[in-house]
Amino acid sequence: MAEKTVYLSLGSNVGERKENLRAAIRALRDADVRVTRVSSFYETEPVDFLEQPWFLNCAVGGETEVPALELLRALRGIELRTGSKKLVVKGPRLIDMDILLYRSETIDTPELQVPHPRMHLRRFVLVPLAEIAPHAVHPSLQRTVKQLLEETPDRSTVRRFDRAK
Repeated sequence: MAEKTVYLSLGSNVGERKENLRAAIRALRDADVRVTRVSSFYETEPVDFLEQPWFLNCAVGGETEVPALELLRALRGIELRTGSKKLVVKGPRLIDMDILLYRSETIDTPELQVPHPRMHLRRFVLVPLAEIAPHAVHPSLQRTVKQLLEETPDRSTVRRFDRAK
């Protein structure tokens, strides 16, 4: 089976946010993802559910042979092992991991939608992703990540926090 390029979004707003992200990136090996790129960490204001601490977010690029749905389940397993619980939809969490793009595939099942259905509406996703993959193309919208960032209506605050390393 050939490796496929995958882009992920990671976020944390509970506990040691920076270490939570670093631990999740390290755990991607256990999900059979070979990490090739990691963006800077960005401090981002909450959207949707506003009464919570600010997040640290990053984007990760990698290669995997794991089918997309199996990868999603592996990411959920990493979240569970870190103790992350989604007690409130879009609320605080130790770690949140989402598949943004899986090669140039479009997947629409009850469990998984790729490209991520709201990525083009989220600066906290687009800014880190544009850092590592500005020319990646959203297969449904036929726009590059850089174009999506320029066109997004989201004006929430996203500021560089720290290099990922």
